[in-house]
Amino acid sequence: MLEHGGAILAAAKKYAIPAAEWLDLSTGVNPNGWIVPPAPPDIWLRLPEADDTLLEAACDYYSCRTLLPVAGSQAAIQALPTMRSHSRVGVLAPSYAEHPHAWRKRGHVVTALQSNEIDIEIDKLDVLVICNPNNPTGERFSLKKLSQWQATLTSHEGWLIVDEAFIDPTPEESIISRAGQPGLIVLRSLGKFFGLAGARVGFIAAPADLLWALEQELGPWTISGPSRWAATLALADRRWQVAAKSRLQADSPRLVETLSHSGRRPEGGTLFFQWLTASDARQLHDHLASKSILTRYFAEPQSIRFGLPSSEGDWLRLARALQSYSK
Repeated sequence: MLEHGGAILAAAKKYAIPAAEWLDLSTGVNPNGWIVPPAPPDIWLRLPEADDTLLEAACDYYSCRTLLPVAGSQAAIQALPTMRSHSRVGVLAPSYAEHPHAWRKRGHVVTALQSNEIDIEIDKLDVLVICNPNNPTGERFSLKKLSQWQATLTSHEGWLIVDEAFIDPTPEESIISRAGQPGLIVLRSLGKFFGLAGARVGFIAAPADLLWALEQELGPWTISGPSRWAATLALADRRWQVAAKSRLQADSPRLVETLSHSGRRPEGGTLFFQWLTASDARQLHDHLASKSILTRYFAEPQSIRFGLPSSEGDWLRLARALQSYSK
């Protein structure tokens, strides 16, 4: 099992600090997510209904008609490698580690690529996996460039997989409206923007024949009934979405300023997080943990990803912890 952010219980045990005292900045999840109302009691008594209005709400939100609901992006990441025979797979590096892990586990040949190497290597690939924006670097890829890669791959029945977990606040950068075209697969999730990571709701946008095959592979009831109900409401809540986007646009530069004020300018990021490389990243991560602030540490390259604080008190807490650190 790969390491991920959000392991508060493990951090509490490692640093001997009660779980309730931690400020979790390790996940990149919107800390002011959509508030789930009380669910109808009878929803717990029924199997999930595939004919509910979840798919309709998702199609409206994503402006896409070829979608398959799945248990978060992770379900798609694990299932897609089973849909191809032995393939040569290029994966952006550094990026979300579950992508190369899933393809290697199924016996495919995986090559880690820097973004400036993709054009050189793409003729040798059967599959290219891109996170846009990338996690953790925040690097973005234009629709023109993604379309060029898609055309090259589909010329020999290849796939371009675009993981758009962090793209919700900038829908104009999304390629999902082109889903249904040959060789294009787009992954979306309610975990980051909506802050519903625990609901495990995501979508695969892809050609209809591939969605049918994936549905047969995954089987029924991939998403729980209460999660389907909550996701349907969240996807339709346009007022909340506008307010959330506005808040993220205000809080993201504040995080850059907070880090920079401590003498550490981030190398990249998104509206959800900032990414900082440093030779002392491990020490800084541990120092913040000693102050019960959990960040996401990466060993290669030596770096830390900082998510957004939620309250004014949390912002001050982070600023003070950063200022108290010395190499």
